[in-house]
Amino acid sequence: MINPLEIAKYFIMRAYEDGREAEITNMKVQKLLYYSQCLYLALNDEPLFADEIQAWRSGPVCPPAYKFYSKFEAEQLPIPIQENMANLTSEIKHILEEVWQYFGEYDAYDLSDLTHSESPWKKARKDLPSDANSDEPILLEDMRLLGEEKLLEIEKEHPHYTSIVSYVLNTAIESKEEPEYIQQGEVNDWLKSLLD
Repeated sequence: MINPLEIAKYFIMRAYEDGREAEITNMKVQKLLYYSQCLYLALNDEPLFADEIQAWRSGPVCPPAYKFYSKFEAEQLPIPIQENMANLTSEIKHILEEVWQYFGEYDAYDLSDLTHSESPWKKARKDLPSDANSDEPILLEDMRLLGEEKLLEIEKEHPHYTSIVSYVLNTAIESKEEPEYIQQGEVNDWLKSLLD
């Protein structure tokens, strides 16, 4: 499994590449780590990294990564050394790039608000007030389900989504052949193909 610090460094590098380095804080990195874990779980049915994500009052947080960057508080994070990201495969980088493209434009507070509105964070915190401290872990299954929702949102924003879905539906309706049944794993394969 990947060290979450390698993933954090990927996002910090992307922020500098896009001229958004002033926005890349520890809080924003935590939310990007969370969404990376969610999408990876949805696509691969296994976690991207082993460290748990906890339901802190500011939203989901990966404690070891948070601690590593805690000395910067809410300040801009420094640019990392690229050699420290050697374990990121092209598949992982592709997923991280999707996360960056979809969530990278938001600032840390917007991402925190977004996570507060979603079920995994709420479920882990149970009935705690939003400003109460918590170190309850967010369940992998809850993140996987959220990842599936986010993948669908990302797909729907793809410029060819409507035409692909229309084509598939029209072909299925017009086909006089015996319908094919979806086999296990085919939906994930289709989702991955749309992200390519």
